[in-house]
Amino acid sequence: MSPLTPHPYMGNSTETAHARMLSAVGASSVEELFEQIPADHYGTQGITLPDGIVSEAELERHVDGILRSNANTRDHLSFLGAGSWQHYIPAVCDEIAGRSEFLTSVWGTPSSDHGRNQAWFEFSSQLGELLDLEFVGLPVYSWGSAGGNALRMAARLTGRNRVIVTAAIDPERRAVIESYCGKQGSARALEILDLGYDPATGQVDLDDLAAKLDDSIAAVYIDTPNHLGVFETQAAEITTRVHAVGAEMIVGTDPLSLGIVAPPASYGADIVIGSTQPLGVPLNAGGGVGGFIATRDEERYAREFPTLQVSLTDTLVAGERAFGLTLFGQSSYGSREEANDWTGNSVYLWAIRNTVYMALMGPAGFSEIGSTIISNAHETAQRLSAIDGVTVRFPSEYFKEFVIDFNDTGLTVADINKRLLADGIFGGKDLSVDFPELGQSALYCVTEVHSESDIDRLTSSLRKAVQR
Repeated sequence: MSPLTPHPYMGNSTETAHARMLSAVGASSVEELFEQIPADHYGTQGITLPDGIVSEAELERHVDGILRSNANTRDHLSFLGAGSWQHYIPAVCDEIAGRSEFLTSVWGTPSSDHGRNQAWFEFSSQLGELLDLEFVGLPVYSWGSAGGNALRMAARLTGRNRVIVTAAIDPERRAVIESYCGKQGSARALEILDLGYDPATGQVDLDDLAAKLDDSIAAVYIDTPNHLGVFETQAAEITTRVHAVGAEMIVGTDPLSLGIVAPPASYGADIVIGSTQPLGVPLNAGGGVGGFIATRDEERYAREFPTLQVSLTDTLVAGERAFGLTLFGQSSYGSREEANDWTGNSVYLWAIRNTVYMALMGPAGFSEIGSTIISNAHETAQRLSAIDGVTVRFPSEYFKEFVIDFNDTGLTVADINKRLLADGIFGGKDLSVDFPELGQSALYCVTEVHSESDIDRLTSSLRKAVQR
């Protein structure tokens, strides 16, 4: 077959198909479609491409060589977190999520959806148990997507268009939230006010909250633990103040922390969000990592969810139960642009992994992993702070991430991380750009995967890095 001959299964490649499409849009040629592009905007140099690889074995070696040029967490010891965290994933999560019943069942006939819908129902049920909330939607793309959706839910519930968002937030998450809130001046835009944090504790600045909170505010959003790793011990007080002005309280949380701390619902949070990535989802880039939205089982909240919901109900056969989608019409699947907000299914397979992970862990497992993480993190922070010039910025009330201050070393975080990388270690996330008030500080992450020898290795390498 000539290289210029289209494959027969690519119908739109045929000359007949080209002619029909051009006729439909009233163009005589493909070039006419792009006549609005100025001539000087077209590239004039040719594209030089290497010879094609015709052998599958050669192609595999070529791609493998490219991938091997990347540093990864299999070959390196990693203390990076900041939004995507390294946790142990039981092998059965891979096994179940890879089964064809789930892997290929993105969307199907009503009969083929029953097993998938049951698995999704279990996802919502188990996450609801963990959060102590009854109404949990299918996951959205990320924690940032969940935050944006939650703020828009609150705006619709209250009829207000101003929201307060913690400044101690992952900047990437904040950027996603800004996108969801819309361009200022547009009809549905939400105005975002930053909520400062106390430089001594890393927690919400209550004076700043008092200055900005009034009856024009639709919602206040905080994370606990926040991006700096700190638990908001004032969350109950914040919630009381938020409710006093008729606003909604939105709290983001790490689900793995809920085995050792009370869930946000216990102190009155209205909408609880977070990432499902810690629940059996591998580190990845270029795709969704999963975000959840949960509320009390009240119709006023249920009617504002943008996500798909799975419900359990009786059938016409006595004693029989069935699983199916509910409130479908308010989603973008049911109403497209008229829906509450846009949602998509790019992370629904992750919900299967989340379900398997939560089922394996159970209440005792969540308690054990939470205790292990917080113990490992505090031990690591204590040992690092014994290094000359190194301090822990917020030395209490943190979970698996904590801020290490390098200002007294005279080195930049970039320099220190470069030296650690030479020892096969990924150092903490450099905060100097996103949080300039912290100077040369880094966010370190320690989880259940880090052993005593890992902590020894980091301590030794970091001591050398700051003393060179």
